[in-house]
Amino acid sequence: MEIFTNAISYIDLNSIIAIFAAGLFGLFVGAIPGLTATMAVALMVPFTFFMEPIPALALMISVGASSIYAGDIPGALLRIPGTPASAAYVDDSYLLVKQGKVNRVLGLGLMSSVIGGVIGTIILALAAPSLAQFALKFSSFEYMWLSLLGLSCATLIAGKFITKSLLTLLFGILISTIGFDEFTGQARFTFGFVSLYEGVSFIPAMIGLFAISGAIEYYATRYKGQNSINTDITELEQTKNSLNLFKGIAKPLIKRKGSILRSSVIGTLIGALPGAGADIAAWISYALSKKTSKTPEQYGKGSEDAIIDASSSNNASLAGSWIPSLVFGIPGDSAAAIIIGVLYMKDMQPGPSLFLFQPDKLYAVFILFLIANLALIPLALIVVNFLKKIIQINKDILYPIVIIFSMVGAFAINNSPEAIIVMLIMGVIGYFLQKNHYPISPIILGMILGPMLERNLLASLTKSDGNLIAFVERPVSAVLGCCFLLVVILQVWGIVKNFNEKN
Repeated sequence: MEIFTNAISYIDLNSIIAIFAAGLFGLFVGAIPGLTATMAVALMVPFTFFMEPIPALALMISVGASSIYAGDIPGALLRIPGTPASAAYVDDSYLLVKQGKVNRVLGLGLMSSVIGGVIGTIILALAAPSLAQFALKFSSFEYMWLSLLGLSCATLIAGKFITKSLLTLLFGILISTIGFDEFTGQARFTFGFVSLYEGVSFIPAMIGLFAISGAIEYYATRYKGQNSINTDITELEQTKNSLNLFKGIAKPLIKRKGSILRSSVIGTLIGALPGAGADIAAWISYALSKKTSKTPEQYGKGSEDAIIDASSSNNASLAGSWIPSLVFGIPGDSAAAIIIGVLYMKDMQPGPSLFLFQPDKLYAVFILFLIANLALIPLALIVVNFLKKIIQINKDILYPIVIIFSMVGAFAINNSPEAIIVMLIMGVIGYFLQKNHYPISPIILGMILGPMLERNLLASLTKSDGNLIAFVERPVSAVLGCCFLLVVILQVWGIVKNFNEKN
């Protein structure tokens, strides 16, 4: 009780101001395609130099939580994921918005994110040491199976387009192999271009696949004299009731309370695994949600359940990423790595000593997490109702702006003009793939998890000297392997069942 009282004493007006100011900044940064949550956190670092430890951490926590949620906004309004974590359910959000459910989609996403963040914070506060110890037991064998499980999400969410989803997934994995091979040091598929030595960043690729392909589709249909499916949204009663984000969302949230808890726990656990993150958490929760749903056919076509489950999972993963960071100083993701630097700078060395000698500051961090997630509600009301008016802008004006912002976002990744070329090429590829009914989301999944799979597979084969039994010798590795095998069996059974029904 004394520790809790001391923790509260650290949270002053400066901390609250930092939470709200950083929250607004994170919402705007996360809503711009290409500007990731990691970038938003990195941009806040200079401001922490002149701040006390707790307000500085409040700044970092708030900008991370708000930017992850903000990625849902352009995904819903323009079918352009603001962050990779939003790519899993972007089609569901966008198709529901086209039905005129602007407020409902954004309201469900907001409250799911807040609930997931709160649950993740509670788990962080109660189980940080034990969860971190569990995460540290993950070797390359476990990460290899986790990568395969993540990649299997492409078939779980594919619906009737399993073959096409697998092809686009393989295409994404192929793209991820471009650049230097970490093990051999040899350049692969670079064709002599120095700019490809570092590989193809999935952020410009994601912007191209979703934003540029949408612009191409609009202008192509406009050139043919057709009315683009993106041109009009007729049911816009939401724009008249600008603060009505919460109307009617309580019932679906209560109905999905069990799956929200499940997705939040999954998100926290995945966030606690170093190298994993919100994007993997969202994909896995989306796939599991579809597999356990009574209406799986709605997924990818405008499912509220998909938005609720995946949104709660990706925000919960943020708290999870702090578990190994605080307990052992091992970053759960790239944003957590930046925050570890801030902890050291503020004389709060991560590790067991933090729990022993500065527990009051540690619990102050937990409280800040809770406040930052709750602060999303009033902050999002301000920002969302400003940003959602973009759907009323004439598309002839909107799409040139989208293209300009997309180019800025792609260039900002590493200040490379080659990223803009990658974005444009992927935009053309995405247009033709969608025109022929190939899903493009598995490409992003393959680009994210492909390097993780290759790196851990080769490391495991090296350590085991090619002995495949070593992949299932460890208990956790065996469980993950069985889970992957079960997914494969279920998918094969589903394919055979559909084939028999057609014949």
